[in-house]
Amino acid sequence: MAPDRPPGRPRSSVDATVFAATLRTVDELGYTHATVDRIAAAAGVAKTTIYRRWPSKGALMTACLVDAFGPLPLAGGSRAEIMSAAVRWGAAKISEPGVGAAFAGVFTDAINDPALREILSTQLQDPYRLVLQETLDEPEQRVLFLIDVVIGTLLHRMGMTGEPMIDADVDALVEMVVRALR
Repeated sequence: MAPDRPPGRPRSSVDATVFAATLRTVDELGYTHATVDRIAAAAGVAKTTIYRRWPSKGALMTACLVDAFGPLPLAGGSRAEIMSAAVRWGAAKISEPGVGAAFAGVFTDAINDPALREILSTQLQDPYRLVLQETLDEPEQRVLFLIDVVIGTLLHRMGMTGEPMIDADVDALVEMVVRALR
């Protein structure tokens, strides 16, 4: 006899469904119009299901971004190769449908929301900052500067053009960052 389990879908399945619906909704309607009601409808779940897991739209977006970005793929190599890989990985992730818009939207909301800034900082930025600090053997402020320059530049381009940065400009960004952190 199979062990008893609670009714309904497993949590990870619901999370994956909600995250996919979140990015799809942001991609189709934009961040502002991607309300929790619309995301819940797109995911085929109740709004209460979302609010039980994430207390706000910002917390949902941050969790969705953490899932979308996943771990930073840093393999051995020189400092320049590691930084190049990190910048190219960030550019590729931000160009995925819905990701750049979700990131820019939640980032903008966080400007006036200290609780959301804390969520973004601890759940999204800190894991990457710590890995880069250790891998590059750089102090926290230097790595934060690297993150600010790269992510800020990528999001600015997306916000100004509605398109991800083209490969030639990503190449130039890589060169600039590698040169600055020699």
